[in-house]
Amino acid sequence: MKILYETSALSTGGRNGRVHVDNTPLHFEMATPAEMGGNKAVGFNPEQLFAAGYAACFGSAIQHVLKTRRLSLPNPDVRATVGLGKNESDDYQLAVKLTVTLRGVDQAEAESIVAEAHQVCPYSRATRGNVEVTLVAKAE
Repeated sequence: MKILYETSALSTGGRNGRVHVDNTPLHFEMATPAEMGGNKAVGFNPEQLFAAGYAACFGSAIQHVLKTRRLSLPNPDVRATVGLGKNESDDYQLAVKLTVTLRGVDQAEAESIVAEAHQVCPYSRATRGNVEVTLVAKAE
């Protein structure tokens, strides 16, 4: 694979530590969610950062599909909901729900666009077969 862009981040202290994204001003305090026994009031968690990245990446995949279909629509809204749970083997596992709102198309076309975007999105490709991803398309 020819790398087009590369970045890296350094984490110190895990879920209750700090993260710095190299060559950027991005520094994050991390905090374990209260639902998982955390008690820090301020900070992010890996699931929030994954949700943000997946939502943005999937939005770009939607825009790519719209371009290939020669459709000019308002920017879509993409909400990524990321859950962390335990599977049957008591191992931690992620689950994702992507809710995409498209304006200017009917429901059938919205579903088709979202399904196609799921095939080309790098995050979707990376999670395929490993993470349960539920797609919800909404036409407005």
